[in-house]
Amino acid sequence: MTLSIIEMMLNAGFMVKMVMITLLTFSLISWSIIVMKYLLFKRAQAASQAFLDDFWNSKTLNEAFTAAQKYNQSPEASVFITGYSELKKISSSRAGNDASSTLEMQLATMENLKRSVRKAQVMESDRISRSLAFLATTGSATPFIGLFGTVWGIMTSFKDIGERGSASLAVVAPGISEALVATAAGLAVAIPAVIFFNFYSNKLADAESDIANFSTDFLNLIERDILSRA
Repeated sequence: MTLSIIEMMLNAGFMVKMVMITLLTFSLISWSIIVMKYLLFKRAQAASQAFLDDFWNSKTLNEAFTAAQKYNQSPEASVFITGYSELKKISSSRAGNDASSTLEMQLATMENLKRSVRKAQVMESDRISRSLAFLATTGSATPFIGLFGTVWGIMTSFKDIGERGSASLAVVAPGISEALVATAAGLAVAIPAVIFFNFYSNKLADAESDIANFSTDFLNLIERDILSRA
């Protein structure tokens, strides 16, 4: 069966062959993304769990910052590093200008910190979700690309029928079967892309929720520290 399908592809017309090459390209890229995303989510989850354990066991933010630098695959660690760096800048600026700043001024600086943390959240979300759009495009486009190859192949078959003046099964069947392989190939490329796009979209939503929860906890921790010093 496999050999016959390969033979049909090789014997197909030029346009159908181009369609098959296009589908093969989509398939190779899609499976590369699928494998890379699997490794990315696996590493990110492991790194985030290790970072969160170190973070909550740290006695100071400096200690947590040192620990965070070991987990470059963790989105939460990246968000914390960005927030901590911004906090240090704010603290240095406040110390240089007025060491006895009011509570209102201290809370106002929280807005800068919140903006930095939100920006880091968006950047990490973009990093994790990168290339997922290609899976969505593959899932929606490749069935139609395959269908185009089928339609073109059937048109060619009817042309051959007209030239030969015969519509017998022996004349029609080979061209039609070659054309239908393009539709099957389009579906074979699209189905895994759709399945893994939905799977990774759910993983992405979970990751974004975890990042948002950590960001909230981090900002609340800083705000409580400011209030405790008032």
